[in-house]
Amino acid sequence: MTDKTPDPTATPSGDVVAENDASENVASENVDPRETQAFDGLASRWWDPQGEFRPLHDINGPRADWIDERAGVSGRSLVDIGCGGGLLTEAMARRGAKVTGVDRAGKALQVAELHRMESGLEIDYREATAEQLAVESAGAYDVVTCLEMLEHVPDPASVVEACLTLARPGGDLFFSTINRTPLAWVAAIVGAEYVLGLLPKGTHRYDRLIRPSELAGFVRAAGGDVIEIAGMHYNPFSHSVRIDHRPRVNYLLHARKPDA
Repeated sequence: MTDKTPDPTATPSGDVVAENDASENVASENVDPRETQAFDGLASRWWDPQGEFRPLHDINGPRADWIDERAGVSGRSLVDIGCGGGLLTEAMARRGAKVTGVDRAGKALQVAELHRMESGLEIDYREATAEQLAVESAGAYDVVTCLEMLEHVPDPASVVEACLTLARPGGDLFFSTINRTPLAWVAAIVGAEYVLGLLPKGTHRYDRLIRPSELAGFVRAAGGDVIEIAGMHYNPFSHSVRIDHRPRVNYLLHARKPDA
């Protein structure tokens, strides 16, 4: 147990962010440099299934299956926004998708590229934001994924809008993030980071968590249709995952871009 109460404004580096810092971070890009630096600092451990990213390893298969069951990714072009070290991108490539992975954490992308070379998979990794890619590749992808990333940027609605821009008409989009509720604060921040040590302290800020209704609103405001919202429940003791229709803490959202 820890006697330190988590600060909801703390970043993974342990710094505390003033409320007006977000506007400065968004000045040129929708990126929080502290978040990028924190994930770059952990880059070498992305593919250690017993390390800081073990929860991501544990949920990766079930969330990839959930996406594949709804989008049938084999043979389809897919872009993974916020791909980090490439866990989901490789899972999608192994299921037959033609995958592009995008992130602003350069060191994490280097790790992803090295692992891709070892695995022999064909994946195109790019260091960019969703917004930057949307300018270059509007309507280029059959499937867009953005998992465990929206809670780490100053303006998640902007990322959602960019994802809708990247999808072709009729394309499928998948988001996952953490609900902003007292239960989520206890389970995903206090429990996971400060009690059980499943994630580095300060990985998540409570004020950046997103309610399902808010995420659905971002999707609809960007012109998308919400198809399904599902809860993703992780048991840190058995390392098992259950996906159902109760988005109490972690959740997934399936959206679709209307046909032209």
